[in-house]
Amino acid sequence: MSIFKQTNYILLVSLVLLSYACSPTKRIMVEFPQKPKNEISQDIQSLLLVNRTVDVRYNDLPADSLQKLFYQKDFKLDTTIYDLTAVDTSLKALGELLFESGRFDYVIPEDRFLNAEKNAFFASSMSWQEAKELCDLYQTDAVLSMDLFNTHVATELSEESVFDPNEGFFRTAVGAKMVVVYDALFRIYDPQQEKILAREVFQDTLLWENYALSIRNLFEDFTPVKQALTEAGIAVALDFSETISTGWQSEYRIIFDKGSTTLKETAILTDSGDWATAIEAWQKIAAESGSKSEKSKALFNLATACEIQGDIDCAIQYALESYNTAYHPITYQYLELLKSKKKQPKNNLK
Repeated sequence: MSIFKQTNYILLVSLVLLSYACSPTKRIMVEFPQKPKNEISQDIQSLLLVNRTVDVRYNDLPADSLQKLFYQKDFKLDTTIYDLTAVDTSLKALGELLFESGRFDYVIPEDRFLNAEKNAFFASSMSWQEAKELCDLYQTDAVLSMDLFNTHVATELSEESVFDPNEGFFRTAVGAKMVVVYDALFRIYDPQQEKILAREVFQDTLLWENYALSIRNLFEDFTPVKQALTEAGIAVALDFSETISTGWQSEYRIIFDKGSTTLKETAILTDSGDWATAIEAWQKIAAESGSKSEKSKALFNLATACEIQGDIDCAIQYALESYNTAYHPITYQYLELLKSKKKQPKNNLK
């Protein structure tokens, strides 16, 4: 079965499972970890974030001053801007994203703008001696360096006729368009192995466009250039974070929460994330209950808990035991989903 077909099969079975939501079950939203495109060795737990692209070209013009430069050109300008706020925001946002992924700790030093030799486009690779000294100084496993960050801004102001339904005739409207093209290069230096663990280049375009019946109204709502540059910096951080960080995919699952007082009470525990207590209670029901139906439901819930923890084999084992203890149509459907998921390439982290 192709990956496409497997993915769609899982979606179909998930929908079937949800159709049982009106039965003695409870629907819950769970998130499953997804491996990143470039998975960094687990030996690397902490990163030092630095910038080696900032040089004398960069400045930090206030938002109003920068905007005035574009207004003086009638908002028709095509230029490269080296904005210090944008590049620094990108580094800080990247640190927060990496930390929130649960995969990395990070340090951003006060002296984070490092001098670096540059070729025509970006900073040359950091020496292993410098990387080791930095890791020793800040007690990190590796150095994550932004070795290129460029933003090219193009703006345009235009006029066109639009029909005003309130007035019943055509009026002249003014439109503004702003495009920010960004280029970025990140490298992760591991001084212990003397190896570059990641070298990722990004280029993308952000677009803002709006129309109004007057220039004043247009620019009251239009994104300022300074803000656009900052958003480009955040977009760069998102690009790289998604490349090396654990991702999360939200899916619905169900558990049995009716049939006995104990099942109902333990299902409530999952609302607060207290899965450990709930699992302990389901294990007790599975071992001691004299009711095959209740035991089967507890085993089903244990299967769901195993899947959420990333152990598909454990989930299949419990689901089979539930199926053999007492038949529930939903258990068969869940087994099919688990078996299909097991056949997929291992995108989930355990």
